[in-house]
Amino acid sequence: MLNASHSVHATRRNFRRELDADLAEFALTEEQYPDGFDYDGFVVSGSASSVYWEEPWLPATREWVAEAIDRGIPALGICFGHQLLADTLGGTVEDMGEYELGYRTVERTDAGREDPVHGGLDDEFFVFTTHSDAVTELPPGATRTAENDYGIHGFRDGHVFGMQSHPEYDLDTARSVAEGKESEEYVSDEQLRAVLADVTESNFDRAAETKRVFDDFLAYVREVRTAPAAGD
Repeated sequence: MLNASHSVHATRRNFRRELDADLAEFALTEEQYPDGFDYDGFVVSGSASSVYWEEPWLPATREWVAEAIDRGIPALGICFGHQLLADTLGGTVEDMGEYELGYRTVERTDAGREDPVHGGLDDEFFVFTTHSDAVTELPPGATRTAENDYGIHGFRDGHVFGMQSHPEYDLDTARSVAEGKESEEYVSDEQLRAVLADVTESNFDRAAETKRVFDDFLAYVREVRTAPAAGD
């Protein structure tokens, strides 16, 4: 797991709970990177950073991710991870000029119905979101798998999958992340109050459907890594 969070412990807790796999974790913001490419798949977490910032850990991260993709290692990106994968593959990530924050509805596209990661979800599914950047142009050859009125919420490009929302969040994380936006330029006091009012057990339970994307991604990884090589 490529942990791009600046609060690595909460991210670690959430992903280790949801990913039923033998995980090697690398704290990217502490400039920890994988040594080589002997991995069945990888997940890139969310982050408070933007992919277009000049962060010291981003060039090395992007370089490793690009080579891992070239080697055919399956990848799943969540929020910032979704944006980083799209950017690395030649897509465009831009500042939205606003925040999509809180529980929202996302629609699966026709391509999403056939997608190994989004295919198990309903045509409309409920998610927790927190982002002010978005993938505004997909990488060449990629397909859009999910969307809402804020734009692209999911894509696939070969063995690479992106998801803009946060299926890994527990209720405490959703609440603390929302509270942390109090001083954000794009988040008004009225918006923040409405978001916090929606952080409830019932909304969390509705959004829990999306957690299945982790099991579905792991199933896809197992399928890819056990498939016979061409010519065998």
